[in-house]
Amino acid sequence: MATTQEVVQISAIVPTLTVDDQAQQPTTGYAPVNGLEMYYEIHGSGSGEPLVLLHGSFMTITNNWTGWIGELSKARKVIAVEMQGHGRTADINRDFSYENLADDIGAMLDYLKITQADLLGYSMGGGVAMQVAIRRPERVRKVVSISAFFRHDGVVSDALDAFPKLTADSFKGSPIETEYKKLSPTPNEFPNFVKRVVTMALKPFDFGAAKLKATKAPFLFIHGDADGVRLDHIAEMFRLKGDEIHGDLRPRSESRLAVLPNTTHVTLMEKGHAIIPLVNDFLDAKSQKQ
Repeated sequence: MATTQEVVQISAIVPTLTVDDQAQQPTTGYAPVNGLEMYYEIHGSGSGEPLVLLHGSFMTITNNWTGWIGELSKARKVIAVEMQGHGRTADINRDFSYENLADDIGAMLDYLKITQADLLGYSMGGGVAMQVAIRRPERVRKVVSISAFFRHDGVVSDALDAFPKLTADSFKGSPIETEYKKLSPTPNEFPNFVKRVVTMALKPFDFGAAKLKATKAPFLFIHGDADGVRLDHIAEMFRLKGDEIHGDLRPRSESRLAVLPNTTHVTLMEKGHAIIPLVNDFLDAKSQKQ
């Protein structure tokens, strides 16, 4: 059983932002995909590819994207989802895995008749975005991956050591527990929900360096300098997608890397004022291949 001090430290690895109302009333619905009824919201308008937002572990649309949707949807249509067992999307008898969640997103794009989309994922959502780009490349134009990794050993040992200690009690009174009980179709299942997410986090995985390198979509990798992802792993991901060149001497990759100073896994999501302009610039950039 974790001590009180350990619980406080462990709880710090997931965001606990306050919840504000989104700037506008979205169009909402449930997409029937792979046995799920997956909740989604559509914000904003605009031509071109929509941007799909993929939340982190334990999160919902409201407590992951507070302050982000209103800004991002000024320039483009934004589709925010709640993945299996999260928020308003009921759980089903199926393991949580990056592959399963990615297939759900691909199926949702099919259901909404979206030919191609941009993806923005945070933490677990960033891993899901990578898998969608690997498994459904024809559906993905660009990917923004925030504080994610493609292999189980991509995080520092502190994070690997902390996850086995996470229980429902770690989140007692937190916005994560409050949102779950407020939105979930099964509000009394929070302890089981935490166990299932932790089980996914503890299961070794490797998307494959060759598969990530072969993805067609350009990536924008965004990290904090203390976000729990190993610095050599961040460099490895960018090297796979962006190569290692002198951009003044020859054409550079369309993939990009941003590392924010004095920033952790949690505080990344508090820095939308710095990150959103980087995202918009990346998404709006014309392909060099055109």
